[in-house]
Amino acid sequence: MTIETALHALSQMLGDQVSMAKPDLDAHGQSETHFAAAPPNAVAYPKSAEDVSLIVKICAEHQCPVIGYGAGTSLEGQTSALQGGFTIDFRDMNEIIDLRSEDMTVRVGPGITREALNEQLRATGLFFPIDPGANATIGGMTATRASGTTAVRYGTMRNNVLALEVVLADGRIIRTGSAAPKSSAGYDLTAMMVGSEGTLGLITEITLKLQGQPEAVAAATCAFTNISDAVETVTATIAMGIPMARIEFLDAASVAAVNAYSSTTFPTTPHLMVEFHGSDAGVKEQAERFGEIAAEYGAADFQWATRTEDRNKLWQMRHHAYWAILASRKGARAIVTDVCVPMSNLARAVAETQADIEASIITAPILGHVGDGNFHAILLIDPDNPAERKDAERLSSRMAQRALDLGGTITGEHGVGVGKLNYMTQEHGDAWNVMASIKQAMDPLNILNPGKVVRVNG
Repeated sequence: MTIETALHALSQMLGDQVSMAKPDLDAHGQSETHFAAAPPNAVAYPKSAEDVSLIVKICAEHQCPVIGYGAGTSLEGQTSALQGGFTIDFRDMNEIIDLRSEDMTVRVGPGITREALNEQLRATGLFFPIDPGANATIGGMTATRASGTTAVRYGTMRNNVLALEVVLADGRIIRTGSAAPKSSAGYDLTAMMVGSEGTLGLITEITLKLQGQPEAVAAATCAFTNISDAVETVTATIAMGIPMARIEFLDAASVAAVNAYSSTTFPTTPHLMVEFHGSDAGVKEQAERFGEIAAEYGAADFQWATRTEDRNKLWQMRHHAYWAILASRKGARAIVTDVCVPMSNLARAVAETQADIEASIITAPILGHVGDGNFHAILLIDPDNPAERKDAERLSSRMAQRALDLGGTITGEHGVGVGKLNYMTQEHGDAWNVMASIKQAMDPLNILNPGKVVRVNG
């Protein structure tokens, strides 16, 4: 591997689109969570798929690692340059390429963020619904198969990506899928790339489904005396077929952290946060039916928000919950883990996780997108305390094993990165080796985000 040679060649060809400045390298080597910094040797800022192809061809020639980078908000170390190499930051490929309102589709560059996309779509009456919380880039969301608060109604990135442009490990530029609503023409390469975390190709363009902006939106919070009643409310609401746009859960510790961080006064008990989209009459009916179900499980302190500014404030608090929880213990780092289970096993999974946490030596608030069986634990540790790290890793491992035992998955939306590698055999068995075979066939030199998702030689 001759990174220096590749670096010299690309610097000559791309000029100031390549940076070796220490602040750039440090920024691109950081993780949102507990992983140690792993900076690249250089950062490239391409402006086109052709630039990306050139970078990858040079890196392939010199067997130099290439790591894609969006906003750096992933939680399992997906953008860490474990073996050095080039980070490709897509910040300058951030435009809407083609909007087709009549088809309700849009083609975008990978560097556009979800908030910027929706801001530009506002006048069209359309919006892109996937909301992972962070203002992530569409490319990063595609690469990690992101979902978030609205997945219960609109699905995940898997359901909302129609087509891609991808640069492969040898520099070829290919297109997968089309703007058609469906296809049975050959292997579904689009689905394979969505969630591949930059290990099979670098995504340079995405075609997305859009939705019509709802006529009416209503959101609410409600409090429960215990965690089981809150989760049972979610299960019952789903079973009744009430079409919620969002239904989020925060345990008492999460609520306390949000109160301290956002100067709110929610009762420090488990809460649900819900939102309904539709017509005025439909939203009113859905909200009333949910209120009746929640009341049966002892819900209290309902607070409704229908004005846009009030709803935005409500969801901003939810999106800031991670930072609120971090701030609740000064100097702490977080091991953030997520699992997803069938709805029928959600209450059991949450209750048993809470019991494990109560018996541990660390604090670990629980929250999540429980409308689709997905919840998170934010395991707060003193980074200089080996006993706390060991206990957090034990808790994370028990969560993963419990999810598998209950017919679920080790990660509903965070992805694998490096943090979940050790659980992949348990979930997939020999199918994980098949994934490695696909990786080796498509990237024989193992230059695309090496060390993530699968384990291969080289």
